[in-house]
Amino acid sequence: MTEFREITNGLMFPEGPIAMPDGTVILVEIERQTLTRVHADGRQEIITQMAGGPNGAALGPDGKVYVCNNGGFDWTKDDGVNHPTAQAANYVTGRIERVDIETGEIETLYTECDGHALCGPNDIVFDAKGNFWFTDLGKSREFDMDRGSVYYARSDGSMIVRAAHPLMTPNGIGLSPDDSRVYAAETDPRRLIAWDIIGEGKLATKPWPAISWGELVMAPEGEKRFDSLALEANGNICVATLLTGGITVAAPEGGVVEFIPLPDIMTTNICFGGPDLKTAYITLSGAGRLIAMDWPRPGLPLHFLNK
Repeated sequence: MTEFREITNGLMFPEGPIAMPDGTVILVEIERQTLTRVHADGRQEIITQMAGGPNGAALGPDGKVYVCNNGGFDWTKDDGVNHPTAQAANYVTGRIERVDIETGEIETLYTECDGHALCGPNDIVFDAKGNFWFTDLGKSREFDMDRGSVYYARSDGSMIVRAAHPLMTPNGIGLSPDDSRVYAAETDPRRLIAWDIIGEGKLATKPWPAISWGELVMAPEGEKRFDSLALEANGNICVATLLTGGITVAAPEGGVVEFIPLPDIMTTNICFGGPDLKTAYITLSGAGRLIAMDWPRPGLPLHFLNK
């Protein structure tokens, strides 16, 4: 099994890690409904309570954290592994929220697009202009489920665009090193899709029968589902992998570079920090752990976070 070090445990389904310049990691706890700061010594500090289901998170150009709120899940524990099941009984709506990490103040930016409510916003990434792409995975209920989308939005709250739709459970999202391509990982189909960016909020979608209207980067066999992702500086895409827990690394030109196994079937997210961005911070959500490990290649610097 891969060597790693545990930073903290006892988290309630952590996701959306942000490796801050001061050595702390800000993340969401979906079940606890918090935005939480984890210190290097493992100490946990709640920044603010967030009703619903805070899911993905990213640092914006104003120094605030932008959060994809999925609206809330129901939860269960099977064989000691905590995991979400269906849409929460008290679900209201999905939304994009902005958090002042100094005061804990929460502002809602978006709850709909063109009259259609956001269902389950999941992951988020900023471009060089200070605006962001995000996925809406949708919600599952006993007899039906939503179809998902990739969205683009301005960080000042003035514009939101549905850029690719319909998709099957889009989860992790990232941008290529030159901001020219969007990558999204679809959970249930276990595939990674890419689209070229051709304008503000516009993707070069492909017509039927293209898979998810884009370019298929990888779709490995086996008991795998895909969650969130981060990029390496060389353009590789590192996708957190469920069921067969670990990180699947894909090449931008297609195919799997390597698979790094980890001891949690709910390995949900990865980000890079530390010297030269060669430390990977990974959420093992089923067990409520945040771990760190030395990574063989540097991560991609993120706009507004890594200098």
